[in-house]
Amino acid sequence: METRRLRLLVQLARLGSMRAVAEEMGLTTSTVSQQLAILARDVGADLVEPDGRRVRLTPAGRRLAAHGVTILAAVEAARVDLDPDASPAGELLVCGFATAIRRSLLPVQARLARDHPGVRLLIHEHEPAEAFALLDTDDMDLALTYDYNLAPVSFPGRYDSRPLWRARWGLAVPAGMPLPDAWAQDWIVNSRNTADERVARTLAALNGHSARIVHRCDSLELVQDLIVAGLGVGLLPSGLAVRPGIDVLDLAAPEVEIRAYAITRRGRAAWPPLALVLGLLDSSPAAEGR
Repeated sequence: METRRLRLLVQLARLGSMRAVAEEMGLTTSTVSQQLAILARDVGADLVEPDGRRVRLTPAGRRLAAHGVTILAAVEAARVDLDPDASPAGELLVCGFATAIRRSLLPVQARLARDHPGVRLLIHEHEPAEAFALLDTDDMDLALTYDYNLAPVSFPGRYDSRPLWRARWGLAVPAGMPLPDAWAQDWIVNSRNTADERVARTLAALNGHSARIVHRCDSLELVQDLIVAGLGVGLLPSGLAVRPGIDVLDLAAPEVEIRAYAITRRGRAAWPPLALVLGLLDSSPAAEGR
């Protein structure tokens, strides 16, 4: 059914006469009558019936008019939601790795709450492979992902990517262990992403060793627990405040950098809430110096 005809029925339920509907909508009474007759034919039910010199809604007409209020409101909400010139509003599904959520997304959320309360972020923590799969099924609108300079990722053409920031990482070892001794230790790597494993193998090979990948875990806090327990070495952010019993050694020749990105499906970035959040990510303090 056409929403313009449904709107006439809703107006008839509200105003009570075809003449009043015609005046409200800037139409002739005969046009209103004809359009309601077409609507009745479309739905296969009588919608109005004579009531003296006027008309009234039939039970089917009243039920359809009640549905019409909801339908027309949903159509208007969809129009506003997709209007590139409208004020951004709606729920934005975002997934990303924990560091990017803390460093990039939470400051953006604070600005949204202050300046754009109509936009709400729904945040999920996921590693890059999981995030890309969720983008592909449209279960997420935006993904914050990462790679390393020693394990670069080439993004397929179905994605739009923009760099957010980069940060130095070092090799975390039990306190007092010199760097030459670290290459022969067991390694602790991520259990849901192979990027740091690739970096570990590259670093060890460049220093004449084959990395023994023994432990896998997601949490940087758990990585620290394992290192303190003497179970191995692993990569940690150079600026991270680590617990006692750990040294984070600088790496050079080559350095190790993690690089964060904002990823969207190609052609989706014009949606006002998504465009707003991407702009805020670009202008956030976390993006400076990238």
